[in-house]
Amino acid sequence: MSNILTVSELTKSVKALLEAEFPFVWVRGQVSNLARPASGHVYFTLTDGDAALSVVWFKSSQRSAEPVRQGGDMVNPLTGEIEETEGGTALTGSGLEDGLEVLCAGRLNVYEPRGQYQLVAELVQARGVGDLAVAFEALKKKLAEKGYFDEDRKLGLPRDPRRVAVITSKSGAAIRDFLRIADTRGTGAEIRIYPVLVQGDRAPGQIAAALDLVDAEGWAEVAVLIRGGGSLEDLWAFNTEAVADAIYRARLPVLTGVGHEPDVSIADFVADKRAATPSHAAQELWPRRETLAQRVDALDLGLNRAYEGWLSDKAGAFEQLRKALVWLSPARRLERMEDRFSALMARLQGAGLDHYFDRAGETVRAAEGLDRAFGTHRLDGLSRDAAGLARRLERAFGPERVDRLAEGVAGLGQRLTSSGQGRLDGMAQRLAVLETGLRGLDPEGPLERGYALVRVAGTGEFLRDPRRVTKGDALDITVRDGRVAATVTDTRPNEE
Repeated sequence: MSNILTVSELTKSVKALLEAEFPFVWVRGQVSNLARPASGHVYFTLTDGDAALSVVWFKSSQRSAEPVRQGGDMVNPLTGEIEETEGGTALTGSGLEDGLEVLCAGRLNVYEPRGQYQLVAELVQARGVGDLAVAFEALKKKLAEKGYFDEDRKLGLPRDPRRVAVITSKSGAAIRDFLRIADTRGTGAEIRIYPVLVQGDRAPGQIAAALDLVDAEGWAEVAVLIRGGGSLEDLWAFNTEAVADAIYRARLPVLTGVGHEPDVSIADFVADKRAATPSHAAQELWPRRETLAQRVDALDLGLNRAYEGWLSDKAGAFEQLRKALVWLSPARRLERMEDRFSALMARLQGAGLDHYFDRAGETVRAAEGLDRAFGTHRLDGLSRDAAGLARRLERAFGPERVDRLAEGVAGLGQRLTSSGQGRLDGMAQRLAVLETGLRGLDPEGPLERGYALVRVAGTGEFLRDPRRVTKGDALDITVRDGRVAATVTDTRPNEE
């Protein structure tokens, strides 16, 4: 048992052998996964398409690699080489970028906490843009000329979709992150996963075929392509023309969430919408439930304000009708007629005609006396005129006239009363209909008839489909007079 080593002992042995065998090496490759943390150190992966090597370039080594002027030339202090040579141009940490072909000089080292070997760079020289970067730019230019990236052909994402197709690796971290975020947002959705390879030579064909299948089925509202981060080589399946063609011909919206924030693929350019990460893709599809709750509260407040405004308008209209009915009522009309009669009487009195009846009688008596005294035709005529005037005055202001006016007022009063009552009855019927409609919108109304509301305990989601729960799940049941806790013992969907 003496030959059994601990992990630390084995790692230290490998470290000693590796660092002794490769004290200083030159390595050529293409930069990917470039990272510049706040410390000033630079981390990247060096790859040639078949293998990858982790590289760390410490800040102190970057400063020592800055060229200095000697005579008329810029000379690298580490190698003594002139800055511009066939080998390339010496770089500093700020000059590196993904896709750049470089020469790295340094020593191999084993990073013991991870058991990973890496190159500790002392010098980095540019060798030009790598083959993958050239291929990327060439395909990007070709597809742009064909209109694959045009914004006017892109579709909008559905709001809070209920049916989502996800094309990705079934065992990757990307699908776990996507489902974790999806479980906390929106109002509930059915997600179908179409497992494919997301890396390697067979990946582009599988991704394109899965997208064509989703499009042909017509079930999903949106298709989502997601993959975790990686090097340019790892993500190359999403930089192929086969995948770009499949996205372009899809008739449903396509959302991509490939890699991490800095990673941009050809698929991202063609897709209808690009998300920075798989988690961000889920955030793009479904709103936060807190936001939905606030929206419901806002709608509820708006409905209450609208209802109160409607009631206020109806109350104002009702008050106007009440005042109109009061003004047009028979009693008020009689009062106005009495006031007018009094005014006319006052005017007659002011004109000195209040004694006309007495004077007419006196005139008649005087005419009779004159007739007896003189017996002339003149006096007969005056007598007849005085009698006619007396009769006219009696017809104009006597009891018969008042009776006719009273009958007219009574008729008008009956018509107004009938019209006002009909108007009030119509408004009462409308109010009853609106009240019935409001009661029908009450979500707890059916509880009075023996129905119940069933929610899944923990999430609060209303249970509409028995396939959403499994045996042993806890339920919260609301009935008219309280709540009941229950546990699922059996689930049986309706047979079609």
